[in-house]
Amino acid sequence: MSVLLSFFDQNAIEAGCDEAGRGCLAGPVFAAAVILPPDFMHPLLQDSKQLSEARRMDARAIIESKAIAWAVAQVSPAEIDRINILRASFLAMHRAIAQLAVSPTLLLIDGNRFEPFGNVPHHCIVKGDGKYASIAAASILAKTHRDAYMMQLAAEYPQYHWHKNKGYPARAHRAAIQAHGPTPHHRRSFRLYPEYVQGKLF
Repeated sequence: MSVLLSFFDQNAIEAGCDEAGRGCLAGPVFAAAVILPPDFMHPLLQDSKQLSEARRMDARAIIESKAIAWAVAQVSPAEIDRINILRASFLAMHRAIAQLAVSPTLLLIDGNRFEPFGNVPHHCIVKGDGKYASIAAASILAKTHRDAYMMQLAAEYPQYHWHKNKGYPARAHRAAIQAHGPTPHHRRSFRLYPEYVQGKLF
């Protein structure tokens, strides 16, 4: 695993930001913003995709207890359908940043695009969750909070196998949509069915 950088600018109050669930067919998109102590580092602090589910939960507890400030926010499927998934991802990040108990002076954004948050400067960093500690922390919080939310929904809609696929387009998930139709938690603007049966879902 790569060694993460502690900061981009040591004189700034940096908040790392990342989202989870952008490619899902169902459920909200989540985002997290995290401000870590400048000297904070932990072996479990890695890109969330590199950690097992159990290790992600361990890392979440550490981050939430040690961070200077952290916040998680979501944007609903209906909002995603209305404004598109890219803008919804930015909106989720904005909502998370706005909830931080400490105001950041610099934002580190995972990815290559972002809509500015007020007058706070930002840097977009491709694969930033594998480069900067604060973005890795945000990736872990966004992923674990979203997974927990989807596990709750899975209890109401067991036929879609969300306890396993978390709303992503797994084969069993697509088959369940074809058999049972979409739920209120599905993103109607996404291709839920094979092209020949997609039709108009609204």
